[in-house]
Amino acid sequence: KTAGRPLVLHSDNGSVMKGGTMLAMMGYLGVQPSYSRPRVSNDNAYAEALFRTAKYCPLWPDRPFDTLQQARDWVQRFVCWYNEEHRHSGLKYVTPNQRHRGEAPPLLARRTMLYQAARARHPQRWSRGIRNWKLDSVVFLNPERTEQEASEHRKAA
Repeated sequence: KTAGRPLVLHSDNGSVMKGGTMLAMMGYLGVQPSYSRPRVSNDNAYAEALFRTAKYCPLWPDRPFDTLQQARDWVQRFVCWYNEEHRHSGLKYVTPNQRHRGEAPPLLARRTMLYQAARARHPQRWSRGIRNWKLDSVVFLNPERTEQEASEHRKAA
């Protein structure tokens, strides 16, 4: 216990953290599990996505860094790769810098035309329409609820 309160381990809702072995050990040690929830300030989907991208990045180091400068150099290379080379699924497979420089709309328009032409040539290969290549104009981490949504939420609670 810490200052008269139980020790709490906060984690995401990952299967490892919710598994029986982990929960049993936490119980044995007197540690209380706590799981993140969507739409709360300590659960940032964008940060989680960035960490996952870093972990599976082809630049991920094989071993720990020997110096702080090596770590800083790796982070700099990762940031350049992330912004200039990595095509994000949430950005319709363009890089962040392509979007920021205004290169995404014409690129995605060409993709749309390419998909439409492919579908026209081989309609039997398509069970539905083509992929949506339109980017959202604005995205929010925690979008504000409309008054109606807030009212319905209060009624349900």
